[in-house]
Amino acid sequence: MAYENLGVAAVDYMPCRYGKSKLLFRGPKRKLEPPYVAVLGGTETYGKFVELPYPELTEGVLDMPVVNLGCINAGIDVFSNDRTVVEICSKAEATVIQVTGAQNMSNRFYAVHPRRNDRFLRASNLLKTIYREVDFTEFHFTRHLLTTLRDASGDKFAMLEQELKEAWVARMKTLVSKIDSRVVLLWLGAHSPDIPSTDTSHGSDPLFVDRAMMDEVAPFVEDVVEVIVSPDEIAEGFAGLAFNEFEEAQAREMLGTVAHARAASALNRALRNLL
Repeated sequence: MAYENLGVAAVDYMPCRYGKSKLLFRGPKRKLEPPYVAVLGGTETYGKFVELPYPELTEGVLDMPVVNLGCINAGIDVFSNDRTVVEICSKAEATVIQVTGAQNMSNRFYAVHPRRNDRFLRASNLLKTIYREVDFTEFHFTRHLLTTLRDASGDKFAMLEQELKEAWVARMKTLVSKIDSRVVLLWLGAHSPDIPSTDTSHGSDPLFVDRAMMDEVAPFVEDVVEVIVSPDEIAEGFAGLAFNEFEEAQAREMLGTVAHARAASALNRALRNLL
């Protein structure tokens, strides 16, 4: 049900905070009393435009509280650097980590905002040296930055892409090592990790993440769940999104309600084997 004619947000996200964290999560706020399951992830985990995102659907079938710690446009950094998030996950019976793209995290070439990971802050001296012809004051978002750099030089961009991939693997291992609970990795996307998304302007998340990267992290988690959503399922799921007339373009970038139902079903099976 798409509320295109409404002038206000069609979903009440009931934003909330936990502990000393400065991050704003989707509510309703859950009591952090074990047993519970924690879920980390980006925009899909947060459930933008979705009345019942997959963490809430999973809670309904597990009969156990599921704490939604998804953040809009989150990368790995936002969770790994937040002590409250790590503590919540460590006290959980299990933690689900939705795979996010490699573009929204600080690395040797550029820094991102510590909480809004899609926001570009500054280029390193190394990146400025490699791309002397680029004025980095023009950029505010990582995808705009990367699209411009790729257009400027494919050869130079290959070095940057490799750095992002290596940083993603290292950062993911670090995040998993900080969490003192059993971890399930969730791949939720419109493509398989065997065919990674590399289009910085229109490519779907998880951007740049491929099968080899997933395989490097897999030994450090309990299970890897892959949910690959077809174009027909995305189209069907779009009809179930709730958005106003100003949000349609953003809503069309989402995977839709069918994807959330499939993710909840797959996680239910995986988590029942652990809990």
